[in-house]
Amino acid sequence: MVIGPAANHAPLPVTSAPTRGSKMAASAAMERLSYVLGLLLLLHSTDSFYVPGVAPINFHRNDPVEIKAVKLTSSRTQLPYEYYSLPFCQPSKITYKAENLGEVLRGDRIVNTPFQVSMNVEKKCEVLCNVPNKPVTLTVEQSKLIAERIREDYYVHLIADNLPVATRLEFYSNREEEEKKKEKDVQFEHGYRLGFMDNNKFYLHNHLSFILYYHREDVEESQEHTYRVVRFEVIPQSIKLEDLKADEKSMCTLPEATGSAPQEIDPTKENQLLFTYSVHWEESDIKWASRWDTYLTMSDVQIHWFSIINSVVVVFFLSGILSMIIIRTLRKDIANYNKEDDIEDTMEESGWKLVHGDVFRPPQYPMILSSLLGSGIQLFCMILIVIFVAMLGMLSPSSRGALMTTACFLFMFMGVFGGFFAGRLYRTLKGHRWKKGAFCTATLYPGVVFGICFVLNCFIWGKHSSGAVPFPTMVALLCMWFGISLPLVYLGYYFGFRKQPYDNPVRTNQIPRQIPEQRWYMNKFVGILMAGILPFGAMFIELFFIFSAIWENQFYYLFGFLFLVFIILVVSCSQISIVMVYFQLCAEDYRWWWRTFLVSGGSAFYVLIYAVFYFVNKLDIVEFIPSLLYFGYTALMVLSFWLLTGTIGFYAAYMFVRKIYAAVKID
Repeated sequence: MVIGPAANHAPLPVTSAPTRGSKMAASAAMERLSYVLGLLLLLHSTDSFYVPGVAPINFHRNDPVEIKAVKLTSSRTQLPYEYYSLPFCQPSKITYKAENLGEVLRGDRIVNTPFQVSMNVEKKCEVLCNVPNKPVTLTVEQSKLIAERIREDYYVHLIADNLPVATRLEFYSNREEEEKKKEKDVQFEHGYRLGFMDNNKFYLHNHLSFILYYHREDVEESQEHTYRVVRFEVIPQSIKLEDLKADEKSMCTLPEATGSAPQEIDPTKENQLLFTYSVHWEESDIKWASRWDTYLTMSDVQIHWFSIINSVVVVFFLSGILSMIIIRTLRKDIANYNKEDDIEDTMEESGWKLVHGDVFRPPQYPMILSSLLGSGIQLFCMILIVIFVAMLGMLSPSSRGALMTTACFLFMFMGVFGGFFAGRLYRTLKGHRWKKGAFCTATLYPGVVFGICFVLNCFIWGKHSSGAVPFPTMVALLCMWFGISLPLVYLGYYFGFRKQPYDNPVRTNQIPRQIPEQRWYMNKFVGILMAGILPFGAMFIELFFIFSAIWENQFYYLFGFLFLVFIILVVSCSQISIVMVYFQLCAEDYRWWWRTFLVSGGSAFYVLIYAVFYFVNKLDIVEFIPSLLYFGYTALMVLSFWLLTGTIGFYAAYMFVRKIYAAVKID
């Protein structure tokens, strides 16, 4: 999936660059920034990287170019439907393409259509259904269904040579008046609208004007020219039955554009109409390797560049300042604690050294904590590999469903790493029941995900949507879970549990120390709010594009930017987690295990708030089931994001705590 924001979205604001601080902070920030800008330039240079392994198809003149249907989608209902769920003209034999796991989960049901298109052969106007000049009669039920789909703002998605159809939108930008007359801005909309409403009447787009662009390949003089399809556009029209004059040979005549009336669909009675299409071919300079650029640059990418660079500058500047503060304070602390002659004074002071006998005391529910962290490691490895592979161009949108298929399989195979880290941590926390711990790691998070998805799937089944995961696919997913993931988690857990536990630098006292009363700002919820701001600020712009891709049927392809944002997220989560655990230990509260995990995932709370904001301001969802789907899938995203950021923060804090207690002399 790949995208810029939808046409009706206002540009995102770009905040000003940070002001100049101390010389050290500025130089550190500038040094980091120079590396980042170098990386950005490298990422920008890989824009035209095409997916390896997908070979172009060469056509000769008159070769058939198959038009296939993918699905019907609407951002208002979030429920995809099969193409033939509506009474379109059907070929003599309907053939569905074999689909991968990702396509099935996305609701794609790729099927052949009766459109007859040949390479570089024009068609003025042709009737689609088999019987010449005999109109199609829609029953009252079919008319009601089409009217309902038009009201719900459905789009039809077709493909030719694996290129999705797009509708060209031309409009004037906010330029000077003189330039307006000369230049129009062109954007492309994915698919074409099923129909439109006017004065509470429904009109169906029953005539499709296909415009296909081809690139003529260079061949030797004696050989026949070969062509490659490089763009697929459509102009949908609604033309009344009386204005379409059809003859015995299935040919038809289009009326003048000014004098034709649209084809109304009255949901209270039977309707008669003709489905027609025309084909126009144009030569193009676009090479086959660049043919997706039209679909991927559907809006101003400048917004993305400025926003990402702005986030990078702000985050690295802040993280530089945080690092300096924490390192200076720590050096001072350690120097004070290690002064032999001042030991008595030091012991009277408050500080993190006072809890050295309790800081590594195992927390409550160590099995659940280690299981959640194991799932977090699984997610981290899966996301890192998927984004990196996608950044190299191997999960291009031309490989339908590849991203989701790869993510599912990688999550299963990363179970061995999740199990290893969970097993080793569980042993460090004095756990003994490793088999139960391994089962908990393999089933806790995946079980919640499967349970929520199954409940949502039941509602989608009830709506007869193609977005419902078929029963055989569900069984296959269960087999993958219990046949691949579970054994791998057990394997990793076994080796992790057998490995030497993490070496804690200080011993734990037998009697727990009393924790003094904590200030209000040391409250868990306040910590979550404070810790979540910086990581969320680093990624909220990217979040807008990701949400547009998921909920508004757009493409998402800026994986280079996403990889950069992911690195910034890891850095900012780690630093915030270290700062928060330092403050907590200074307040003589040694119960940091669970708290660090919860607080580090604080940005997930802001993601939830943003998801509610996006739902209210950007989407037109009003019905119960689409709203349920939105918030159900959002809950899964927030849960996964909390596990991911919580795990990153936990391991950063754990390394930090071991490091500082190893640096002081403990009597």
